[in-house]
This record gives sequence, structure tokens and C-alpha cells, in this order.
Amino acid sequence: MTACEIIKNKRDGKELSTEQIKFFVDGYTRGEIPDYQASALCMAIYFSNMSERETLDLTLAMRDSGMVLSREDNDIRVDKHSTGGVGDKTTLVVAPVVASLGVKVAKMSGRGLGHTGGTLDKLESIEGMNVDLSIEKFNSIVEKVGFAIASQTQSLAPADKKLYALRDVTATVDSIPLIASSIMSKKLATCDDCIALDVKVGSGAFMKDEQSAIALARAMVDIGKGAGVKTVALITDMDEPLGYAVGNSLEVIEAIQTLKGKGEKRFVDLCLRLSAHLLNLATGKNENECIRLCAEQIKSGKALDNLAQTVEMQGGNSEWIYDETKFPMAKYSQKFIAKESGYIYYTDAEKYGLCALSLGAGRTVKDEKIDYLAGIIIHKKKGDFVYKGELIATLYSSNKEKFNSALRLIDQATEIKNEKPNERNIVFAIVE
Repeated sequence: MTACEIIKNKRDGKELSTEQIKFFVDGYTRGEIPDYQASALCMAIYFSNMSERETLDLTLAMRDSGMVLSREDNDIRVDKHSTGGVGDKTTLVVAPVVASLGVKVAKMSGRGLGHTGGTLDKLESIEGMNVDLSIEKFNSIVEKVGFAIASQTQSLAPADKKLYALRDVTATVDSIPLIASSIMSKKLATCDDCIALDVKVGSGAFMKDEQSAIALARAMVDIGKGAGVKTVALITDMDEPLGYAVGNSLEVIEAIQTLKGKGEKRFVDLCLRLSAHLLNLATGKNENECIRLCAEQIKSGKALDNLAQTVEMQGGNSEWIYDETKFPMAKYSQKFIAKESGYIYYTDAEKYGLCALSLGAGRTVKDEKIDYLAGIIIHKKKGDFVYKGELIATLYSSNKEKFNSALRLIDQATEIKNEKPNERNIVFAIVE
């Protein structure tokens, strides 16, 4: 068996065996198979696709390329993963809601890159918050308070890290088997029992159309089930920013307000649906009952308490969770004003994300420093009527030189018309 033979088989549209896939992934992880051959295989997969069995084998080989988290408890653990969006702070609501109901949430997460934000960056805007936890500390927090969130260890699915970096520079990112195996190899390495996937679709998402989003969701759900993990995927709207806030500390503040019962309707609906599906997977209760239970945890304040406990256990100042006015605000702000009267007909989520990026809220390269205080507060959402001169959004940054380009982007992203737009569902479909 050789790497060249495996590449040739996939190039010619043949199905690779489990042994061939494992041989190639193991060899590439150890450095015995060079980048140019791995690039060739990725391109062959891009054009020839992979069967459901091949995709599962690739995922498991990448999962097993590094450490798989061990557990001493027998409790059910769940996780939620989003494919990335703009203003997507759902984890900060979903995790404490579910954990407050006695279901443990063990969340390994990543950082933001480009116009989509990272959950770790949001959390690090809280004073003292530490997301670089040892596996022992991570498991201890999950056991004590039911919810922990930490950065992915470097030893988790190292084959994926190598392959993803390669795909990024060889135009092979947008291959469903490669995307699905990349995401799920890391999820399966954390040894959770249930996974709810939030697959975004729209202008601010990686998947721009519903058909592609459903295909990705189906591939990931099949992988999860094939690995013995209860898995469900929700196809959700990312054609407009989620909620009112875009940017790290601003999104944490909005999540806190949501846990206090003051969330934006569509954002609350999505959080409850995702929470309910996780609870359903873990307990078997029907969806309506799960939604009711999750809503009660917000109303009672128990979910907020859970978030505060987790923040404190990870070194953060939990007083900020109960009093969001403790969050500092950016030194500079700029108003975005309506140039005409009418309905907000369209808000391009991707351009809103790029606007926040230009303000300093995100990274264009991996190790770039971010401005935790930068971002956007949206005062008028899609479907709202505005008068000429009325405030649509406020932009924040610690560098006032960044406002000119940001204002151009948000102006391009906001369309005003005389007619009111149709409202899009926040959840389009469910893949089980």
C-alpha cells in the first residue's frame, strides 16, 4: 500500500478502504506522507467525493490521530456546534440553560477568524476569564457546575489541523466530506454522548444556500450516528445578524441580558430550540416539554446562575454576569443614520461581520490581536420602519481611524425600501 496508489484510486473515482484511509491519515500525521501528496488526495476527494462509509472512516482516523478525552463519570454529556455566523452568541445561552437542567455540557471551542466570531474570544472579554484549561481542570468544572468551555488542546485531532491548513491554501475547503470530517473529528474526540449541530445558511454563513447546508448537516449527522453519538442538526438563518450585538464583549452582554429574560425574539427562539434538542437527545422528553423546561430556567434565573458559576470556576469575575454595566465600553463610537425613510428590507450578515472585523472585533490572520470592545449594536432590525435621520446602528472601536471603512461597509449592507420584507424562519429544517 502506498500514498500514490491511494491518490490514484480516489482520482479515478474508486472507494477507498478503511485501511487505506487510516494508512494515509496516520502517515500524514507522522510526517511520513508529504504535503504535496495530501494536497493531491484532498483535490481528488473534492472532485470524486466520498461515500458515507469513507467519510466516517476519514473522521474516525482523524479523531484517533491524537488524544481522545477520557472520562471517569457515567453522566450524559452533550455539546453544541455552530458552523459560524455573525452575532452568534448562542453557546453562551444554550450551555448554561441545558446545564442548569442537570445535563452536563463539555464544550471545546475555537477562536474567530474572518467575519465570524469565536466563542473563546467573547468569553475572554470577561475580566479574568481563563479558557486555556488542562483536561483535569476542564473535567472537574463540568463535574462540579455542569458546564465548562475551553480552547481545543493541540493534541486533539492533529491530523485535522494539518489538513485544514493545507485545504485553506489549495482551494479544497468547500468539500462536504472534508468539511464534515474536519468538524466531527474534533467533536468526537471530546467523547460526548449527544451533539446538536447549528448549520447556518445565508449571506453570513459558509453555506450560502439551503440545499448545501442540508447536505452538510446530513453528512455530519450520519458521522455522529455512525460513531454511536446521538446527533441532530438544525438548519438556521444567517442572512441577517443574530440578535442586536456583533462583537465580543457586546455579544456577551446580550447573552447575559437574554438569560435575564430580555433577549431579542429570534435569538431567544433559536436558543430555546437548540437547548430543547440537546435536552431531548439526553433525556428523551418531547420537544415542546423541553422548550418549556428551558424557558423556565431563564425565567427563574437558574441559567444565569449557572453561567456565573462557570465564569467563576474559570477565573472570571462573576459579578460582571449579574451586572453587565461592569463591562467597559469602547473609547469611540459612531452613529449609523438612515439616509431615507422606509423599511429595513435587507441587512447583509456577511457585510455586518466584515464591518465588525474592520472595527477591530476579529482577526484576518490567526495570531492577530483583537479589540474586545469593538463591534456593532443594531437598533433597527430587518422589517423595522425607520425615518430619515433615525439611528440604525452604533459602531464601537478603540481606534477612531477605523470608522470610515466600517461605515462604508454597513451602508452597503443595509437596504431600505418602501415595502416590508417577508420574515424568514429562524429554523428552516431539522436533520435527524
